[in-house]
Amino acid sequence: MIEGSCHCGAVTWRFEGEPDGATTCNCTVCRRYGALWAYDFEDEGIKVAGPTKAYVRGKAIGFHFCPECACIAFWRSLTAGEDGRRRIAVNLRLAEPDAVADIPIDHFEGLVAFEDLPRDGRCVRDYWF
Repeated sequence: MIEGSCHCGAVTWRFEGEPDGATTCNCTVCRRYGALWAYDFEDEGIKVAGPTKAYVRGKAIGFHFCPECACIAFWRSLTAGEDGRRRIAVNLRLAEPDAVADIPIDHFEGLVAFEDLPRDGRCVRDYWF
């Protein structure tokens, strides 16, 4: 289990288990946030708590941040899938470094091609500095 929180501690999340990877994306939103995302489903593998405000991009995703300290905590799909589950991703940069250091980085080309790119051998530890 991995836990994270915004800077002031008002917003928290918990990721059950270990993520397969941490995704870095170069879309117009993610490159500005600088987040490292770990994905699952709301109230299954990921649980979030605390008051947030959301920036809604298009009709698909809400990016949730703490209204006090402004840390981007997670994004959540605005609608559930056909199976009734809602996709969510937490920002691993809000976890303690040792808890996520060895998670491999996945690259997603979200600006033009909208496709997964091959891993390059880096892990979260390589992104802290």
